[in-house]
Amino acid sequence: MKDDDRYQAVRSRDARFDGAFFTAVKTTGIYCRPSCPAVTPKRENVCFYPSAAAAQGAGFRACRRCRPDAVPGSAEWNVRADLVGRAVRLIGDGVVDREGVAGLAGRLGYSSRQVHRQLTQELGAGPVALARAQRAHTARTLLQTTDLPVTEIAFAAGFASVRQFNDTIREVYAATPSALRARPGRPASARESAAGIPLRLAHRGPYAADEIFGFLRRRVIPGIEETTGAPGARTYRRTLRLPYGTGIAEVHEPRHGDGAWLDCRLHLTDPRDLSTAVQRIRRLFDLDADPWAVAERLGADPHLRALVAARPGLRSPGAADAEELAVRAVLGQQVSVAAAAVLGGVLVAAYGKPLAAPDGGLTHVFPDPGTLAGAALDELGMPDSRRRALRAVAEALAEGTVRLDPGADRDAAQQALLALPGIGPWTAGYIRMRALGDPDVFLQGDAGVRHGLAAVGAAPADAAAWGPWRSYAVHHLWNAPALTAG
Repeated sequence: MKDDDRYQAVRSRDARFDGAFFTAVKTTGIYCRPSCPAVTPKRENVCFYPSAAAAQGAGFRACRRCRPDAVPGSAEWNVRADLVGRAVRLIGDGVVDREGVAGLAGRLGYSSRQVHRQLTQELGAGPVALARAQRAHTARTLLQTTDLPVTEIAFAAGFASVRQFNDTIREVYAATPSALRARPGRPASARESAAGIPLRLAHRGPYAADEIFGFLRRRVIPGIEETTGAPGARTYRRTLRLPYGTGIAEVHEPRHGDGAWLDCRLHLTDPRDLSTAVQRIRRLFDLDADPWAVAERLGADPHLRALVAARPGLRSPGAADAEELAVRAVLGQQVSVAAAAVLGGVLVAAYGKPLAAPDGGLTHVFPDPGTLAGAALDELGMPDSRRRALRAVAEALAEGTVRLDPGADRDAAQQALLALPGIGPWTAGYIRMRALGDPDVFLQGDAGVRHGLAAVGAAPADAAAWGPWRSYAVHHLWNAPALTAG
């Protein structure tokens, strides 16, 4: 897009571009999302930035009305597999806060200088500035939704000192931490803190909530996941294994699929895990997708047109824990979805880490790869070949020969998986699609995909035209028999 095109998007308050770029107003010193409801500024007073961090670095403050720091992430970073895309995903997962820029560069296989140069060139901000913008957003969330002491919030958000925290909040929001906390409508008692951290996880465009909540419900593993409520008002709950502790996430199905967010509540043993937990739930529910771009490409295909029209905003669910998803993919080999969930429950009961106290149906955290690598797995009613495959995947994850973190090289990860015993194209592709969040995976050998292709009269060769959104095409094909039968 050129700047004049961006300005037209701002004039029309086009929410499709929220998160894709940010608009800053020179006369007010404020930056906004494109859909900000405020009066549109004059063209000569507007400039544009590719990231919130770049706008902050140029001296602009976040708009209090449209909260540009809370927009969905750009879908571009899910599509791109290059250095910048991988770096952005790792920064979102909190790697810079935990390991520093050197740790980020080491994971990417580049020098710190090269990482900084490429991020600055494309996003207008280096890794430190991007992480700082994320810390500011985390701090604002904690200030406005919990009664944690300000000092605890500073360190929980990832700041190195209270002074750095205070200076950043003043610079980004033009307000003191106390002023942000005192906003109208904020819960007045500490009961809010005890009940977890309430969040609104933004997404863009229509959201096919019934399909994604149904997808997760059919795959619930007892002990680490549960769903409650009837369709249209369901709650999905699951445990999380996080860098500093454990957590429980509750995500509520919106009553209307065209809302702008999902209501979520996080219960964390360590608040430093907030930004990481948020990013992992966002990946699970595919909240940074661009449904308009997906629909434009897939809806133009004569085989998929009716499917896309019937399910606007259909998402491709990711994973809250990539290593867990890899193990679940092996459990799902050559068995039904229901049978795989049963096997998962047996695995969790035998090897999972118990929570300090059960919470409803949630009792454990999924076992880590190191535990499974040395396990006999005799409890699982599955062929020895699949036990060996499961142990091989767990061992590769534990040793780091297979990497599935947000910054992993997708091609390298898939090749490393295929080199393991018992891992074929379907398993490696499914892991790539969900654990690595690749939007362009076509599971040609999947039985459900074959049935879907037959239902719409398409052939596997037709999928070549569906990139870079073939993962979404897979989900449409999985739903195709039900639609055509109706």
